[in-house]
Amino acid sequence: MFSAIKRGIIKIKEDIKVIYDNDPAAKNLLEVILCYPGLHALITYRLAHRLYKWNIPLIPRLISYFTRIITGIEIHPGAQIGRRFFIDHGEGVVIGETTVIGDDVLIYQQVTFGGTGKESGKRHPTIGNKVIVGAGAKVLGNIKIGDNVRIGAGSVVVEDVPENSTVVGVPGRVVHRAVIDDNGNLMHNRIPDPIKCEITKLKAEIENLKSN
Repeated sequence: MFSAIKRGIIKIKEDIKVIYDNDPAAKNLLEVILCYPGLHALITYRLAHRLYKWNIPLIPRLISYFTRIITGIEIHPGAQIGRRFFIDHGEGVVIGETTVIGDDVLIYQQVTFGGTGKESGKRHPTIGNKVIVGAGAKVLGNIKIGDNVRIGAGSVVVEDVPENSTVVGVPGRVVHRAVIDDNGNLMHNRIPDPIKCEITKLKAEIENLKSN
């Protein structure tokens, strides 16, 4: 039990540090501890998850419920979340029961890791390491998102995504040009639109046919 508590404290310290290191708005550690709802939701999740694994009834769900009321972030205690998970802003985030999230994952507000129906068993996504998910994106169903994937804001992903990919659109489509800066951050304002690209290609072909 004491070793589990020790591991939990180490994870929380890492969660605090990753916010401080990666959010330019974070001026000091005290501000991070007191003013970041994503951190608060993650701390209570880690407690609820531990109780959930110990098969303690009801209390983990109550913790999750009251955390949602306070932070606007809903994380089911059954979800599995890795280390250094960063929820930026966080309002409206939903993480389902059978979701599995790797290490060093960053998500923004209004992100959903959800199911697609009333199926039983594994019904939520598995997210790899070093994944970035933009604001409002929805990742639905028992699908796998590979390592180093970038999902653009507002995208709806319902199929597996290979590692080192960038996904945009509804439904989500893989684009081959990774739009990231020197630090590996997703540049949301420069993500290509695959539908617009296809329309542009068609227009060019039509103009070419007309000219001939």
